[in-house]
Amino acid sequence: MKKWFFLVFTALALFLTVRPIASDAQPLRYTVANTHSHNDYEQAAPFWAAWQQRFGSIEADIWLVQGKVIIGHDTTEIKAGRTLEEYYVKPLLACIERNHGYPYADSTRRLQILIDVKADSVAALAALIALLDKYPALERCACLKWVISGNRPDPAQYPSYPSFIAFDGILHARYTPAELAHIAMMSDDLRYYTRWDSRTGLPDSGLDSLKEAITQSHDLHLPVRLWDAPDFPVAWNQLMRLKVDYLNTDHITDLAAYLNSL
Repeated sequence: MKKWFFLVFTALALFLTVRPIASDAQPLRYTVANTHSHNDYEQAAPFWAAWQQRFGSIEADIWLVQGKVIIGHDTTEIKAGRTLEEYYVKPLLACIERNHGYPYADSTRRLQILIDVKADSVAALAALIALLDKYPALERCACLKWVISGNRPDPAQYPSYPSFIAFDGILHARYTPAELAHIAMMSDDLRYYTRWDSRTGLPDSGLDSLKEAITQSHDLHLPVRLWDAPDFPVAWNQLMRLKVDYLNTDHITDLAAYLNSL
């Protein structure tokens, strides 16, 4: 049944590629490098499922519990032993060692680890940096980027953090040049701008401010991600037409298959 639904959605998406919708621009060339594994730790195989599909971005939510960096969306998901170190840091280190200093066998591929901080931003970020200091290869890798989202320090403090730490900006916010130098991407809640309509998709009337914000971010050479966005082929196609750089998904294999079929 799931396969049947996916095929139907794919057919609709292909129909929309030739139908005028919110943007006249044709989608740019999208690959699995434009994918973001949302709440990746909830996958059956955290890290590995997205890594095997060569995703461009993987997300882990963190809490600071008794000095340990624990992964989970909320306090009910915090489980003993589910540490960032065991689920992400060590597997990532193994990949970099196996691939001679790169996260993927293809040395041109980059990987972003988006850390969504759920606890006190300053304390949790200090604990994360202390953890990564134990693994210098993860700090030096030019093809690996650590991006902090969620609870973040005041942007004025961004320049005080190590060079291997970057930040996820808020798409509709404004930053100083010094702050922008430490921002790696821009994210926002799609519902801040518009809402998906099950009959018509993204309504034209609600897209002007979103398109303007995306253009401004691209003018700063910063990629864009939208969360709280619909997660199926028709929606992926419309997001690509809007030139959203990272497609946010909980459906790793389905999105990879869709992009590989384009």
